[in-house]
Amino acid sequence: MALEKTWRWFGSGDSVRLSDLAQIGVEGVVTALHHIPNGEVWPVEEILKVKHQIEAHGMRWSVVESLPVSEGIKIQSADCPRLLQNYQSSLRNLGACGIDTVCYNFMPVLDWVRTDLHYLLPGGGEVMYFDFPTFVAFDVFVLQRPGAAGDYPETVVKRAEAVFASMDAAAAEALAHNIIVVTQGFIDGAVDGSRPEYKHLFLDLIARYQGIDAPRLRAHLAHFLHSVVPVAEESGVRLCIHPDDPPFPVLGLPRIVSTLEDLEWICNQYDSVSNGISFCTGSLSVRRDNDLAEIARRLSARIHFAHLRNNQFTEDGFYESGHLEGSIDMFPLVKILLEEQRRRRAEGRKDTRMPFRPDHGVKLLDDMHRMANPGYPLIGRMKGMAELAGMQAAIERILDA
Repeated sequence: MALEKTWRWFGSGDSVRLSDLAQIGVEGVVTALHHIPNGEVWPVEEILKVKHQIEAHGMRWSVVESLPVSEGIKIQSADCPRLLQNYQSSLRNLGACGIDTVCYNFMPVLDWVRTDLHYLLPGGGEVMYFDFPTFVAFDVFVLQRPGAAGDYPETVVKRAEAVFASMDAAAAEALAHNIIVVTQGFIDGAVDGSRPEYKHLFLDLIARYQGIDAPRLRAHLAHFLHSVVPVAEESGVRLCIHPDDPPFPVLGLPRIVSTLEDLEWICNQYDSVSNGISFCTGSLSVRRDNDLAEIARRLSARIHFAHLRNNQFTEDGFYESGHLEGSIDMFPLVKILLEEQRRRRAEGRKDTRMPFRPDHGVKLLDDMHRMANPGYPLIGRMKGMAELAGMQAAIERILDA
């Protein structure tokens, strides 16, 4: 039995329609109530509206991605108790509506980072790229975060200075806008770009983490888990935390979901199948000392959702190279997930079919003329889904032999 084919859909404003997804063989939809402000309760009637929309096209709402964890929970502001209560209420409402998997993250301020949203491949496709000196140029010279230069080796700062010197004012502004606004706006970003001083607002959000190092952020995550996992458990919901993207500190902010040790620590904070992980090959692989096969093997029983894509490493970063081709060997990872499904069936677990989605994708062909969120083209993801489905079919034959 192959993994469940799912697709991230951004609601009625998405250029890809639910009827399109039904045509291409999608079985489950990954979406969220993007119109509900962060920190507010997701009402049952709003959940059911989306659920019925999806089911009317012969699919199911497989995964919530995501139910956002408010910044107030991450920093434990005065509003944290109310925000936790609202999160608990949303989990209860999702469970009551039969939505059983919720992906979330605990990344401070910024969910994910790329420095080029239109990196051109030799064949003409477009992907997203992360170049470390360019990111340092943004942090030190464009954003001018206080103390930023001290967070990087002097040699890297000098290279970043050369990158910044090559930019005109428009290029520097575009870099900042892409990192702060464009890549974040469609996933409940902290700064929406509606105000001209968006860089100052972004700096203010970063400043709220002053004095919050990795151990303290871990303590805040532990408090969150102990507050919400019991509710998820009672409601029949499996929580799965998404790894940091990229899996190392950025902007002077701690990252605590980056390694096998981090993920094991999270799973051990509350020993329940409702406290699980999203296995994202694209995010975890960026840290080259991560052994993805070892992570998948050690934590397979707690993997509730898989994001499958590849990266091609470069001297100074990586670009998203599609789904099968790149620096990651996808075969053993997919095999481990399929073996885990078989183990769950033998154990009698209910969650025997693990949802996966083709994460991000190469802009190809008609994608160039479609409106889409960064990383989410139609044809590039459809190609990736087909490639991954073919690999699964071959592995299943091997496992049956």
